[in-house]
Amino acid sequence: MTSLPDFLDRLERDGELVRIKAKVDPHLEITEIVDRVVRAQGPALLFENVEGSKLPLAMNVFGTEARMAKVLGVNSLDDVGTRLSELLRPELPHGIAGLKDAMSKLGQLRTVPPKNVRKGSCQDVVLKGDKVDLNALPALHTWPHDGGAYFNLGLTHTKHPETGQRNLGLYRLQRHDRNTIAMHWQIHKDSNAHHAVAERRDERLPVAVAFGCDPVVTYAASAPLPPDIDEYLFAGFLRQERVEMVDCVSVPLQVPADAQVVLEGWLEPGERRPEGPFGDHTGFYTPVEPFPALHVDVVTMQKKPVFQSIVVGRPPAEDGPLGKATERIFLPLVKLMIPDIVDMDMPIEGVFHNCVIVSIDKRFPKHAHKVMHAIWGAGMLSLAKLIVVVDADCDVHDYRDVAWRAFGNVDYSHDLVHAVGPVDHLDHASYQQFWGGKVGIDATAKLSSEGYTRGWPDMITQDPAIVERVTARWKEFGIS
Repeated sequence: MTSLPDFLDRLERDGELVRIKAKVDPHLEITEIVDRVVRAQGPALLFENVEGSKLPLAMNVFGTEARMAKVLGVNSLDDVGTRLSELLRPELPHGIAGLKDAMSKLGQLRTVPPKNVRKGSCQDVVLKGDKVDLNALPALHTWPHDGGAYFNLGLTHTKHPETGQRNLGLYRLQRHDRNTIAMHWQIHKDSNAHHAVAERRDERLPVAVAFGCDPVVTYAASAPLPPDIDEYLFAGFLRQERVEMVDCVSVPLQVPADAQVVLEGWLEPGERRPEGPFGDHTGFYTPVEPFPALHVDVVTMQKKPVFQSIVVGRPPAEDGPLGKATERIFLPLVKLMIPDIVDMDMPIEGVFHNCVIVSIDKRFPKHAHKVMHAIWGAGMLSLAKLIVVVDADCDVHDYRDVAWRAFGNVDYSHDLVHAVGPVDHLDHASYQQFWGGKVGIDATAKLSSEGYTRGWPDMITQDPAIVERVTARWKEFGIS
């Protein structure tokens, strides 16, 4: 089992962690340092002297795709998707299943369920009542116009008031005062649904927020799993080892036993506080909106805890490799749900959900259009605002190749699909919140059965024999 300190030690041994002993200000200064390092594809950072807090602060742990692969214990992010695909393939009739059904089959295997333990190091220190002071934790004021200081990597635990189904989510948390934080869970999130049920029943909702967990668990909290799939089962599959869980001190929930810091509290029905503005991963500030306020009654922590946070903003940022991991891990499941897809890329610049590029092995008229509509009906992919469909011989990760197809293979009177549907809660461009316009671009070669009667031209390519000959003789030409 790997804890956050264990992983940081490994990064340090591999020369991928820098300890910063100089005193740093959590108001904007840490953001500037982290932003420069992330953009340079630099190392993880451990700030050992954060002004206003005694806790060291780990940042940029997920900052590169190579480091994200190391978190997951693989050489390439595609390796996890391959393992998941091989596990599921025998279970699926004719390869046709939705994401929910596919992940349900994973859950039914029950090889790595979370493991309950009586004690956890996350409860070595227990603070209650007047001893609770969130100001002692290193919250970050990341961007100049943020509405306050935030905890940006807290793993939020809730459970459905009626079914008891657990949910683990990753939401930003604005610190209001010494024992209150705002819960920014968006309209499409499962925790928001749990809270809605509790309010209909006029009941308080218990919440536990864990910081500094095993990096695999932290990733699992960000994964777009169906509501009836336990994130801790998924984390156990990823790490190939069960996650140890311990009962909270004051709320009927469980948290990872090796978490560094845990906040426990309740949401009162009907209570809201203004949250925001916040410089988000869209690259823009999200406006002030009312969100539930968590009253923290208990804080537990390890004897020498390491806190963890993240800076999000205009890409590239540390959340980019987290999103890329999701793209590659869940691609086999997306392909099971939409078998037409050969490969998929979700550009970081589109903050993943805004743009989806897919390749297909085109077989019939308007095949690309069928795939577009399938994507718009597929879970969180329904939030995609731009879908570009190319032929299977196009590398969807080569944006130059994609652009060449999209710019040259399109007649916008025939190949452009316009739709209206749900958009992300944070989308600032839609004229009304939560829904807006979407576009699909069919950049595939056109068929005569689609009404294209001119005869699609052959693509210019070099003779393979000449390519091989020139490659063998390359040094003779003296071209560096």
